[in-house]
Amino acid sequence: MSAIDDFLAMLAAERGAARNTILAYGRDLAQAESLIDSSLDKASPTHLARLGQNWASLAPSTLARKVSALRQFYGFLIDEGLREDDPSHALPRPSPRRTLPKILSHQQVESLFRQAESEAASERPLAVRLLVLLEFLYGSGLRASELVSLPLSAVPRDEPFLTVTGKGGHARLVPVSHPAKRALSRWLRLRNSGSPWLFPSRTGHLSRIRLFQLLKELAARADLPPEKLSPHVLRHAFATHLLEGGADLRALQTLLGHADISTTQIYTHVDAQRLVKLVNERHPLAQRAASD
Repeated sequence: MSAIDDFLAMLAAERGAARNTILAYGRDLAQAESLIDSSLDKASPTHLARLGQNWASLAPSTLARKVSALRQFYGFLIDEGLREDDPSHALPRPSPRRTLPKILSHQQVESLFRQAESEAASERPLAVRLLVLLEFLYGSGLRASELVSLPLSAVPRDEPFLTVTGKGGHARLVPVSHPAKRALSRWLRLRNSGSPWLFPSRTGHLSRIRLFQLLKELAARADLPPEKLSPHVLRHAFATHLLEGGADLRALQTLLGHADISTTQIYTHVDAQRLVKLVNERHPLAQRAASD
């Protein structure tokens, strides 16, 4: 096995990295090796400096991923005693701008739930199912892939939690609100299937594509722009509104299943206006300014 293969095996075995992550890192490392005319494990800072020229036109986020893969690779070589020096200081230094998540207002979320609850009052199975999906996306912050692939065995009995398998195969507990439990109980009574999936379909479980379609159709019926709604937007709303309510960032990291707190920190921007208002109204200097 090559050093790259060993590194990728370590990512899978020790860090539990998702298959797509391992494939992406493998492609990035193989491409970098092809550009420098040297094996990566033997490359010098001069070799790596050439990558900056080849990667000059890349999007900041793509460049950041490639540089991260190489830095981790060289850290692995040093940890394993395969290299004494780290040439990654010669890599370009990306300064990616993270895209801020789309935000739904409290009023828009209320409109969605009013529409979904109104339709579910008919006790039509698909209408009740849609209400449950909405409750889990906004009330528990699930990813689309986590939600549609929930097994029936994940349904809580006496505990107010779902057991969810997230990225990299990592399991976590997510809360189920009282309204979500009530909607879930209705769905389980109406769900007429022997399938092992909570949201079965003819070919297995509900697909991510169909989930997207259902939400956009609901948005249109609730007089909201369909392009504003997706499972990811509802997950962002869950995180945003929890932070606005005073949730701790570390607790939010756990709820969202983020491996790195830096991923969760993107949500802190949403509180900016409230924090500015708080400083202007409550800080001692604000009181002095008012009395001048």
